[in-house]
Amino acid sequence: MTDDAPLEFTPRALVAAAVQTIRNPREGAVRVIRTGLPVPVLWTMLAAVVSASVVMGQGTLIVTTQGGALANPYLANPLVMCAIQLGLLVVMVYAIHTIGGWMGGQGAFEDSLALVVWLQFVMACLQVVQTAALFVLPPVADVIGLVGLVLFLWLLTHFIAAAHGFRSLGMVFVMILVSAFGITFVMSLVLALFGIASPGDFNV
Repeated sequence: MTDDAPLEFTPRALVAAAVQTIRNPREGAVRVIRTGLPVPVLWTMLAAVVSASVVMGQGTLIVTTQGGALANPYLANPLVMCAIQLGLLVVMVYAIHTIGGWMGGQGAFEDSLALVVWLQFVMACLQVVQTAALFVLPPVADVIGLVGLVLFLWLLTHFIAAAHGFRSLGMVFVMILVSAFGITFVMSLVLALFGIASPGDFNV
């Protein structure tokens, strides 16, 4: 099978594809787009990946904090955490498609959705590694967390460029930062208008 062939949905093939995506993000993005999954399937996959990530993350927090994480009203309810994370990813999908289009991109909506799903899967794989390191070598887990942040931005930049046909990664990265700031600002205003506190207002 060539590196640009559509994805194969077996555990071994998916993990191998995730590793290959980290090595060559743009090529990995092209493989995901060529797979051509229907939009309803992609939404279902996004919900599944988010659910798995939230369960793993909350379970790890509860164990490592000896139940202290339950004092946080957000962390105490996995459904709330899942809804928040899923909501943010939905905003990301529409932002990638819409803002990319404003900037002259040619990507289809399903391409943006598929790439966000795949991005979450790759990050979930890294989360598994980080969780394992947390119980064996906690300092290494902290390093993996920082690497994960850089990797997220690196992959997202390449994915958006691949989806919309952009050539300048620098331009895409700046667009991500400006868009993230603007969306965060607007969402903060909306939450404030409704008297809803952000997750950062609570301490674990």
